[in-house]
Amino acid sequence: MHRENRGIVSAFISNGIFPFILMGIILILTGIFLITQSIMGKFLPHDIESLGMSAAQLSVFNNGTIVNFMFHDRISFGGSLIAVGLLYMWLAEFPLRNKEAWAWWLFLLSGMYGFGSFLSYIGYGYFDLWHAVGTVCLLPIYFLGLICSYRYIEGEKNIRCLLKRKNNYKFKSKEGIGNFLLLFTSAGLFLGGAVIMIVGMTSVFVPQDLEYMQINVCGLEEINRKLIPIIAHDRASFGGGLATIGIMFFFSIYCSPSNKALWQILAVSISIGFYAAIGVHFLIGYLNFSHIAPAYFGLIAFYAGLFLSYENMCSKKNANEK
Repeated sequence: MHRENRGIVSAFISNGIFPFILMGIILILTGIFLITQSIMGKFLPHDIESLGMSAAQLSVFNNGTIVNFMFHDRISFGGSLIAVGLLYMWLAEFPLRNKEAWAWWLFLLSGMYGFGSFLSYIGYGYFDLWHAVGTVCLLPIYFLGLICSYRYIEGEKNIRCLLKRKNNYKFKSKEGIGNFLLLFTSAGLFLGGAVIMIVGMTSVFVPQDLEYMQINVCGLEEINRKLIPIIAHDRASFGGGLATIGIMFFFSIYCSPSNKALWQILAVSISIGFYAAIGVHFLIGYLNFSHIAPAYFGLIAFYAGLFLSYENMCSKKNANEK
């Protein structure tokens, strides 16, 4: 009789799956915390220390629109963290457990962008200590997953495996159009996130933002000179999270065989990201159509893609099994 002689630690890290699932759980819990705290109208302790005022004290200016605007970025960022966390868990439990090399490279690529976006603080000049501590704590788990899983994966182990498409649909077919719409949405999320991060590092605001708050940049500086760097940090963080979703979404559709688990995780994770980013605008009354229109368009394209892809991805005998 074969006797199991592995320790708990070796069982958890042997194939690198557990560290990535743990990362996903931490990201989800962090996103829930950010959303909950923002809905409760609370700043983080280091925000209060930097500003020298609480959210309640700041809310007396401009009918609370400034503090509401800050929470709108944080809730959007929280939604993006939940989406990334769910995608991490799916990527670890399904493609990586199946020893697919593209999944390892996607972890590497998305992690480089996601963790690297923290350095955007150089552009806006606000060093978020909690963000830094969280990043430093996650990095060892992330690298542990990469190191342990690299030995576990099979097949071609270079980055070119990300360029090998698993599904070759005819564009005019229902599944082909659905696949295109999903890829289109993912590319839009990446580009939108990259633009938001760049805006956060540079001009910080678009005209609609200042219109909503009924103030100009000089006015914000007069209230508190630390306001703009903190808002820029939140904006750049959300942009980094959104772009990371786009990266993971795109290559998951491009590289993964069609299957029910992929359809389900996209339906849940991307919906959460969209609902957080769109829903918060209704919560705070920031309803400028031109500002929200790209998100509306992306949501429609996403659900159209899901609908057209459902039969192919969720049938018991999908295209990859025929």
